[in-house]
Amino acid sequence: MSASFATAALGRSFVLDPTSGDLELVPAPAAASRHAALAEHLRASPKLACVTAASRLELRPVPELAPTGVAEFDALTGGLPRGCLTEICGPASSGRTSLLLAALSAATRRQEVCALVDAGDSLDPQGAAASGVDWNKLLWVRCASTLRSAAGKTAGDPWEQRMEQVLKTTDLLLQSNGFGLIAIDLSDIPLTSARRIPLTSWFRFRRAVEHTPTVLLVVEQQPIAGSCSSLLVNLGASGKLPDLQQAPAGPSHARLLQVLHATAEVQRSRLERKPTQSTRMEFYSRPAWAG
Repeated sequence: MSASFATAALGRSFVLDPTSGDLELVPAPAAASRHAALAEHLRASPKLACVTAASRLELRPVPELAPTGVAEFDALTGGLPRGCLTEICGPASSGRTSLLLAALSAATRRQEVCALVDAGDSLDPQGAAASGVDWNKLLWVRCASTLRSAAGKTAGDPWEQRMEQVLKTTDLLLQSNGFGLIAIDLSDIPLTSARRIPLTSWFRFRRAVEHTPTVLLVVEQQPIAGSCSSLLVNLGASGKLPDLQQAPAGPSHARLLQVLHATAEVQRSRLERKPTQSTRMEFYSRPAWAG
């Protein structure tokens, strides 16, 4: 169907007659009454009785933000949003593990029960304890390749087995509704394996954590959750040389890392809060032996 418009159509409205289905051009005063009649007709439909008009919808409340314990990161983002999926990505030595341990430490100090899904089984217990993590408040799920052939070798793709454990475990944890922070550490998982997680799984996780006080945090090399994450922060090197110190024992050329400088940049934020003056900041982290 084609239609042509002329100046005579100015000041008039197109109204669809609900009874006949015809599109009719009527003057503006008559269009208002037609609109009211159409709205009344829709409200009378049993299938549409529970539908709320868009003008009456309330704004989604701003999610509560949980501090991570890293002052610079909290000043940049306000903290980790509850009831949302947050991604923290970056290469090795970018401070991602330090932020993860700081968030777990801050949450356990608030007497919140936390869960860590360690896909690479790479968590250092001594480093976590030195960061202030309360082990009495932390459930540590260590993923491993368990399926083996008769010859004792791992059957199938070991990383694929780990990812299956990650998905099943995360589903169970989100259904329990008893955790203040659920962290998924995919830092040591090959990017090709991490990207095999279907987007439907991330949508399911986002829906499961909605309207709950739980923080869902994913630490990874590169973003993989797509539009499902409400907050995406990219970590990287700051350009400053790390602070080194002479090793107390060993060869003269040996040095111990004392301070690692890094940057954090907000790449996506769907939080309805006043934006900060900058989306980028610098912070530093210390290894466990540096105190």
